[in-house]
Amino acid sequence: MEKHQHPTLNQLEATAICGNDITSSCLYVSALAILQAGQWAWAALLVVAAVLFLYRKIYAEVVGALPLNGGAYNALLNTTSKRVATLAACLTLLSYMATAVISASEAMHYVHHLWDRLPVIHATIVLLAVFMALTIIGIGESARVAVGIFLFHITTLVVLLAAGALFIFSHGPTILMENFHMPIGGSLPRALFLGFSAAMLGISGFESSANFVEEQAPGVFPKTLRNMWFAVSFFNPVMAFLALGLIRIPEVPQYKEALLAQMGVVSAGNWLSVVISIDAALVLSGAVLTSFVGVTGLVRRMTLDRCLPQFLLKTTQRGTSHRIIISFFLLSVSVLLITKGKLGALAGVYTISFLSVMALFGIGNILLKVKRAKLPRPVRAGWLSVFLAIIAVVAALIGNVLINPVYLKYFLAYFLPTLVVVGIMLGRISLLRGIGFFVRSISESVERKADEIGNRLAHWINGINSQQFVFFTRGDSAATLNQAILYVLDNEHTNRIKVVTVFPSKNEVPERLKSDLEFLDETYPEVDIEFVYEKGEFGPEIVEKLSERWSIPKNFMFIGSPGDHFPYRLEELGGVRLII
Repeated sequence: MEKHQHPTLNQLEATAICGNDITSSCLYVSALAILQAGQWAWAALLVVAAVLFLYRKIYAEVVGALPLNGGAYNALLNTTSKRVATLAACLTLLSYMATAVISASEAMHYVHHLWDRLPVIHATIVLLAVFMALTIIGIGESARVAVGIFLFHITTLVVLLAAGALFIFSHGPTILMENFHMPIGGSLPRALFLGFSAAMLGISGFESSANFVEEQAPGVFPKTLRNMWFAVSFFNPVMAFLALGLIRIPEVPQYKEALLAQMGVVSAGNWLSVVISIDAALVLSGAVLTSFVGVTGLVRRMTLDRCLPQFLLKTTQRGTSHRIIISFFLLSVSVLLITKGKLGALAGVYTISFLSVMALFGIGNILLKVKRAKLPRPVRAGWLSVFLAIIAVVAALIGNVLINPVYLKYFLAYFLPTLVVVGIMLGRISLLRGIGFFVRSISESVERKADEIGNRLAHWINGINSQQFVFFTRGDSAATLNQAILYVLDNEHTNRIKVVTVFPSKNEVPERLKSDLEFLDETYPEVDIEFVYEKGEFGPEIVEKLSERWSIPKNFMFIGSPGDHFPYRLEELGGVRLII
């Protein structure tokens, strides 16, 4: 297979790709928080900033230990089983799909506000197609577009803050005082809880950086987390507070879809409202780009792990996975057409999917601490902070279901079919065997044809099982080797395992290793366990050489969890997976 050199995104480019998604939340999260928490919306948004601060270390620890694309899927794949990991993957895919469609549609609604002759649905499809093409061209080119959008958006927010502050200073804080003296609907704790739950939707995009970490330059990933946290922690609470100084709370529902544009009208006139509308269209378009980039990294990783059909791995001459990108575009367009542009259902899919992914990433961090304690990592999140972060996200998930109970129904309507599709891929061996049994049970009149089909299916099964897998060992005990073989049998479709040991001299190979493997080979007669000695030192060069010699992808090679003195980082091994 032809190899392509991935571009390494710098700090600004990587921050812009995921930052357009998370900072676009300013356009809607202030209104959502005010509708639930009233004059205390800014406090609810500060609590969200505190939760996101906890997640900075959670993400930094997991991705620092496992610096591969896939986000929550990658974290759970290396700490649990493939079936559990695909649960997180399905949720992430749904979140990206909903984000792409909603952001593209909302962007075109803002343009429609400026030019009412624009056909919103057709324009949304065109926008999705533009970013599909841009992503196929390459992530480097996509990043430059994202940077331009990001800088314009931040500049627009700063201008709005300055104009709003000057207006309040000139006209006095009359509206602000009126808002703070208004009664709260229900109790203050309930208002803060529901406001916090609604405001948690304003951190969408924080998880995206982990899905394309392999395309980022070394050391960039934790900086993207810091930059996104700072942007959200500053702009979202300040914008909500500014809104309370410019617009009376009873008027907020009237401007729910374009609160910042109305703030621009009040503070500086129509010209600023037009600028904000243009900015909204651009930055929401940037969130579409975030979805395309994030989903490409995730789906490619899932396809390499044989969770999805292998035809998706085909790449262009520029090294981009065009089949994944085109498939995501077609899925997004089909959902847009099915819903006829009425995206209330997708809001529910996005809400529950996104918050569930955040919770699962926290769980992945816990499993990493328990199961991969010796794996080197640059930072470690404290146990208390991890538990608090997970509890906060679960609470926000419950709060959003309480605010909109119908969201759960919409979510299940999209999630269950997605789970079925991926489940078919994971259980295709059993499914094929079942089909073979059914075909062989057909009446005698079609027995000959049935046997022919059954033989083809058996050949298909054997072709899948013939894929070899490799486990590197330094001389593990029989129990550990047995555990490794059981993991492969439980999680992969194969009947061929190479157990490889690498030493400078054959005399250093533990004498019991060969006899242990012979015993395991007899214990599992359905599996061909081959013992291989390779002269040399274990490292990236050995992995590369054996991968090319045997034509076995590196992500089909496994190792046990290395200790603190292991001289290489996991990403240097090219995708070798930890299984024990």
